[in-house]
Amino acid sequence: MKSLRRALLLTLLAIAAVSCGEKSDSPLSPTPPAPGAAVYFTAIGASDAAGVGSSAPCVPFTDCPNGMGYVPRIVRDLQGQGSTVTLSNLGIPAAVLSQRFQTLGQQYGRTIPANFIEQEMPFVPRDSTVVTIFAGANDVNTISAAVGGGAGGSDPVAYIDQQIRAFGEDYTTLLQGIRARATSARIVVINLPNMAAMPFASGYSLERRQLLQKASVGINSQVINPLAGQGIPIVDLQCDGRYVDPSYLSSDGFHPNDGGYAALAADVVRAIQTAGYPAPSSSCSLTTVVPPR
Repeated sequence: MKSLRRALLLTLLAIAAVSCGEKSDSPLSPTPPAPGAAVYFTAIGASDAAGVGSSAPCVPFTDCPNGMGYVPRIVRDLQGQGSTVTLSNLGIPAAVLSQRFQTLGQQYGRTIPANFIEQEMPFVPRDSTVVTIFAGANDVNTISAAVGGGAGGSDPVAYIDQQIRAFGEDYTTLLQGIRARATSARIVVINLPNMAAMPFASGYSLERRQLLQKASVGINSQVINPLAGQGIPIVDLQCDGRYVDPSYLSSDGFHPNDGGYAALAADVVRAIQTAGYPAPSSSCSLTTVVPPR
């Protein structure tokens, strides 16, 4: 009888150990903060996090309560619902995801001062309860510049596939680093619009737009959107026509304007607050605005 009880105890301990291991290894996003709860909000991003393109952009790493970008708007929206909000805006304009994309861009004449993994992730406060990530647009432009400079040789499609896989590896590193620092944070991720549909690319050749589409849609389908299956809310810009509509974008055709940032802030707040936030669309007309290569 004692041996049976001992065997049962060991079995239960083993099950508990496996269960705990699954929780610690998974980037599952915790449940939304309670209404009116204090929110410790950290934003990881690039020029979007600083509100570039809005009527009131913010100087990085400064208090900017009246900014018109999506980050200060999120703060004001949450405060308007009764929460006290402590913000750490780590966004650095022109930053890319990782050192490998920073180096790649610099090889092809792009000015890239920082990357998320080395200059943002290590500074995520450990008491963060919400972390937003908006990554990939500068990386797609970096990949496009590299292909335009001859990277990939006669097979640019295979080269882009390789870069998408590299982006996925580095995105996993970013998520793991955030989770290691802010173990209780609800992580909300923003995917990319199809960059071939954005006004800044309207004058590009068909070939270049095809490459932008392959890279941005590929990053969404292979790297970002699958995170919804792990419980991470994904704000879906890819299948929302507002985010490629000139009326929602600044004069550069790339960054949102005040209206675009207001829409993005509202979408992110819903993702922060909604348990079971809907997964992004698996396909839509906006994924193929130009014929694929």
